[in-house]
Amino acid sequence: MKICVFGAGAVGGHAAARLARGGADVSVVARGAHLAAMKERGLEVRAPDVTFRADVTASEHPAELGPQDAVIVTLKAPSLPSMARVIGPLLGPDTAVVFAMNGIPWWYFHKEGSVNEGRRLERLDPGGVVWDAIGPQRAIGGVVNSACTVIEPGIISVANANSRINIGEPDGTVSPRAKAIAAAMEAGGLHSEPVPDIRTKIWAKLLLNIGTGPMGVLTESPGRTLFTEEACRDALRNIAGEMVALATAMGCPIKADPEAQIANSLKLSHTASIVQDLKLGRPMEVDAMFGVPLELARLVGVATPTLDLLVALAKLRAKAAGLYG
Repeated sequence: MKICVFGAGAVGGHAAARLARGGADVSVVARGAHLAAMKERGLEVRAPDVTFRADVTASEHPAELGPQDAVIVTLKAPSLPSMARVIGPLLGPDTAVVFAMNGIPWWYFHKEGSVNEGRRLERLDPGGVVWDAIGPQRAIGGVVNSACTVIEPGIISVANANSRINIGEPDGTVSPRAKAIAAAMEAGGLHSEPVPDIRTKIWAKLLLNIGTGPMGVLTESPGRTLFTEEACRDALRNIAGEMVALATAMGCPIKADPEAQIANSLKLSHTASIVQDLKLGRPMEVDAMFGVPLELARLVGVATPTLDLLVALAKLRAKAAGLYG
């Protein structure tokens, strides 16, 4: 299977290396020193279960790679419009595009089946650039549960042994193309499963991101530091209640266990990806992970007072850093 990973940073690089290890014909679109390292010596993954190196075809220019059976997009949400302008050479007539990203996806209301069917999320896809260039019919949702960091160009550290990518069609079917992509990832040791309820998985992951993300942005701290403070633990408990109510109102009931999330965070030194972006001066996924969920809360009439305050403060922090807005 010919698969291109577009945006092969930490998560994308891990996925690309696993796919190559499993026998897929893998290419990556990347930039800078990370790209140069992959061209020279491939990708090295250091995970709790295995350390290995994999060769991939690497380029900054999609036109050099040609049409693919599937493309896996692992960019940050602010980069989607620029990606849409250059992804065309990777797309054949039947190429599927997996968007393995944090937060609410641009295609959320495609085949969603509610009164909001077909609604476009302007904040995530200004002017419908992604919708029109790629088409929602190509989109497959992806939810990544893997704490990854590029520790030096070409080398990716993976914090957890049970890394997983769930993928799912917007219409809720378990399609042959989703099965094939999942099987390619499984072959390389990256657990993957095509699921019929990808939106519920998105909300469950978002609960984890939004539970620590805004507070992490404000303090530039990992969860193991945040949750030594009782007030931060109380804030997470409130956020969990708000998110369960919101996801349920959106037709995607989820369960929350804030005590388990707190206990797990206290064990990990990994810093949330949006906090890494702040520290490294990269554009921040404020809208996909924070802003749009609150827009949806207003759409369905769910009150989110704790999130309203924390997200507003996190936006101000991101704006002050010149990384949002």
